[in-house]
Amino acid sequence: MTDATISERLANWGAGLSLADVSPTMIATTEAILVDVVGLCLAARRSDYIGAVLTSAEQGDHVAIGHAGRYTAADAALINGTAAHGEDFDDTFEGGPVHSGAVIVPAILAVAEREALSGDQVLLGMAAGIELLCRLGLAAPKAIHRAGFHPTAVLGSLAAAFAVGVATRTDEAGLRNALGIAGSTASGIIEYLGDGSWTKRMHAGWAAQSGMRAASLGRAGFVGPRAVIEGEHGFFKAFAPSIDPLYDKMMDQIGERWVAERITFKPYPCGTMVQPYIDCAIKLREQGVPVERIAKIHCLTSDGYVHRLWEPLDLKRRPPTDYAAKFSLPFGVALGLQRGRAGLEDFSEQAIRDESLLRLSRLVTYEIDPEDPYPARFTGHVRVETEDGAVFEARQDHIRGGAEAPLSRDEIEAKFLVNARYGGMEGAEAILAHCANILRATHSATAIARLADV
Repeated sequence: MTDATISERLANWGAGLSLADVSPTMIATTEAILVDVVGLCLAARRSDYIGAVLTSAEQGDHVAIGHAGRYTAADAALINGTAAHGEDFDDTFEGGPVHSGAVIVPAILAVAEREALSGDQVLLGMAAGIELLCRLGLAAPKAIHRAGFHPTAVLGSLAAAFAVGVATRTDEAGLRNALGIAGSTASGIIEYLGDGSWTKRMHAGWAAQSGMRAASLGRAGFVGPRAVIEGEHGFFKAFAPSIDPLYDKMMDQIGERWVAERITFKPYPCGTMVQPYIDCAIKLREQGVPVERIAKIHCLTSDGYVHRLWEPLDLKRRPPTDYAAKFSLPFGVALGLQRGRAGLEDFSEQAIRDESLLRLSRLVTYEIDPEDPYPARFTGHVRVETEDGAVFEARQDHIRGGAEAPLSRDEIEAKFLVNARYGGMEGAEAILAHCANILRATHSATAIARLADV
């Protein structure tokens, strides 16, 4: 008998998983992720990019959060995933920068409506998919980005297929096939970094609907490769060829320890690794740095940030679009120093033309710190020198909102309300209550329907 492949081991775990196996902390984390994702969908509901996705979508019976229309299950997942990830305000994970909620929650909600899942099934599928996506992120640190792919996009297809399979109580063979099939549906390149275009926004939604289709095919008996993850022509050979994947780390104590308990809820709507730098810049402002007399701004950084957040430096110092500004470390530092904040309204067309911000952004330089622990931790550092030679410096060795400095449930719910109001959604408190009802209902579809704008 041959040794079990990784997808077979995962399928064995998923097929036997019950809610009793999920730790109380992971249950609470999953509940909070649902709240966060729904709020993010509401924040994006009036955006131009969601308008474009709605226009392209096919009508059906499934909810797009915050909208009156109904769409096919796949298009509902695409819309909700795009909205959840669109402002880059969704959860992330120290250890492998993946965005789990924006992929898994839309996939499960769409399937829950289609297949009349209970709240327990919804919760179990979400927990399983979120956990797998975080674990997949541990397997190839830096290497997926290095190959030109977006980890959330490519890993998300596998995790969404697994989540849907677990939620629908697919057997072991069906789960294994779903993972095998999802390896061929995975996609998502990072060329959006060159011009601030929109494709990253759709990656989570695309992974959600791809995973749904893979799960349906696997359950129906369509056969996928059993060694899809580690095979000679497998997933990581294609998407992370520069590394020998850390499969032992990925699979360590699976079923016993829930690594996603350490997931991060973002305090700012921008790229993950920009966030600690914004915190550092805000700290310097609060310490009394004379912003108008700043002459130099210098940051220590990881080599893993350079090609996404620092270069080309001239472009990052003057982002061409409001979306590009979210992936600019110079612009994020300038926001923290000049405005002392970085909210949804601060990443706007007006902001990227604000000369007071651009003056500071043009001053920002960087140096690679070979000791930076990324991707195990996301750190920040800002050193400011004024015209008269005074020096101010701030460091942060973690991302706020993560395991070292978590947001409370009250803070996550406050973020939800801010996001809902930003999106012009009335009755935000009632919608927040419906999130809890989804996970407690015998038939979750009724509660999910209340997330629509009716």
